[in-house]
Amino acid sequence: MGALAVLACIPFAHAEPIATDRPDFVESSDVVGRGRLQIETGFSSERTNADGVKQRTLTTPTLLRMGVNDRLELRVETDGFVRSTLEDSGATQRERGFSDVALGAKWHMQDGDEATSKPGVAWLLHLDVDSGSQAFRGQGLRPSLRGVAEWDLPKGFSVGVMPGVLIDKNEDGKRFAAGLFAVTLGKDLVPAWRGFVEVSGQQLASTKNGGNVVTFDTGVTHLVNDSLQLDFAVSRGLTSRSPDFQWGVGVSIRF
Repeated sequence: MGALAVLACIPFAHAEPIATDRPDFVESSDVVGRGRLQIETGFSSERTNADGVKQRTLTTPTLLRMGVNDRLELRVETDGFVRSTLEDSGATQRERGFSDVALGAKWHMQDGDEATSKPGVAWLLHLDVDSGSQAFRGQGLRPSLRGVAEWDLPKGFSVGVMPGVLIDKNEDGKRFAAGLFAVTLGKDLVPAWRGFVEVSGQQLASTKNGGNVVTFDTGVTHLVNDSLQLDFAVSRGLTSRSPDFQWGVGVSIRF
């Protein structure tokens, strides 16, 4: 609490409040701005119970955003440190290590305008690199492309939509393309507090390629000051290939 109290007192000089890409799945259409650095990090826990096999996974998702100019930012993203516990037929397997790192960029193509119902639009290109610990490493380079459209609505509401496509490898080592699609509804609650509900299709693929991973998400954010935000979110799996339940807390800081 002492560290957060110190951060809350730091005099950040930015005209607009911080815009983050967490805790919902749909990304923001905004970039951090020329010469700015933004760190979004947290702690996440998920659990799954399928066919008598129980799995618990703890991660420390972190996103580093660096502003090139007022339209473009560079990004480094990872699930950070991972601890996984698998229980099957009385046997327990534990793994610890680090997840892969993704390198990417976001281009803010268009500003939104509530008066004319014009959405804010951005494009994100990421490349996941097989750089993590052996237990959590993906197969090769996996690119993804996402588009984001955000509408500011009357009475503090907003809507965001994010379609996309990703390239990955299945268990046989064969490449496949999968879709993703998510919709989020946000609402100002009281001053400095905002909530959201969301349905996120994080992977839309055939069964042999991992199946559909779809969740229902909800959470809140608290703006401590214009450059410091706290968040909390929970998710419930809607398909058999999704985690049963997930929760997370986070902090985002802009410099």
